[in-house]
Amino acid sequence: MLTLLGLDRQTEAVYRAMLAHPRAGVAEIADRLGVEREAVRAGLDQLSELALVRPSYEEPGRLRAVSPDVGMEILLARQQAELAAQQQRIEASRAAAAQLISEYADLRPDSSEPGVEQLVGLDRIRERLSLLHREVEHEVMVFAPDGEQTPENLEASRPLDEALLRRGVRMRTVYLDSVRNSPHTVAYAEWLSELGRQARTAPTLPIRMIITDRSTAVIPVNSDDTAAGAVVLTGQGTLTALCALFESVWETAKPLGERGRRDECGLTDTESTALKLLADGFTDEAIAKRLGVSHRTARRVATGLMERLGARSRFEAGVRAVREGWLS
Repeated sequence: MLTLLGLDRQTEAVYRAMLAHPRAGVAEIADRLGVEREAVRAGLDQLSELALVRPSYEEPGRLRAVSPDVGMEILLARQQAELAAQQQRIEASRAAAAQLISEYADLRPDSSEPGVEQLVGLDRIRERLSLLHREVEHEVMVFAPDGEQTPENLEASRPLDEALLRRGVRMRTVYLDSVRNSPHTVAYAEWLSELGRQARTAPTLPIRMIITDRSTAVIPVNSDDTAAGAVVLTGQGTLTALCALFESVWETAKPLGERGRRDECGLTDTESTALKLLADGFTDEAIAKRLGVSHRTARRVATGLMERLGARSRFEAGVRAVREGWLS
């Protein structure tokens, strides 16, 4: 039951036995659990490392289990810190990978690795995308994590999108949920839907991506500056993975015309995602970027969630959210 919080089954059994029989020693616990004494001692070592057992003030030399409410606070705090550290490592790795790709492209702009084509600069990217639009025959799949689209960008995309759909090309696009608050973006999506384009929304998207005919994918080198450079991927293994990623997100995304719903906790998809990011230690700026909303909107959502939880800090909000069942 507590394996997700860092306890193995044997250690959890020792902890439960100490709670049920606070005066039991190693030998008695071993007998009750039907295990060797060394197994009990190993469990006590782990419980001690997790601060779930402490020396007794009343009986020097004896360990006692901390109460479950305090113990769960300790385990949740430890897990939350580990999740935050892991998220920071992921973000650092992503930035390092993007930097490496960018440096490699600068050092060897004319090189051509099998299945990888480097595009440097906005002009080169747009030229390549225009060529792909002309060559596509069957299907286009798009992740659009930029949030609200400007009227100018939508107008520039109109002739290309219309031409594709009139040629019978299947188009599927996943936007961020935040575009539902943009009337001109929704109007453009509805116009395309009349021509046959399918659109859905998701709380967050992993990357900006365009896949054509399941054989070519274009992704930016730097997610913070999509105009700086991009790579065109054609390797079969890579495309198989990217298409599977798109399908998995598409499956859980909601049709753009469908009204947003709240879950059993009364949270919208955006609020639920923001709460997870909040509990993982993301700043308002990072949350805004993930959700495709303004910094002010992200702060308003985060503040509203903390108020509903009665929390005075982000850490406390994460703990209370787990207690209330808002976070698993």
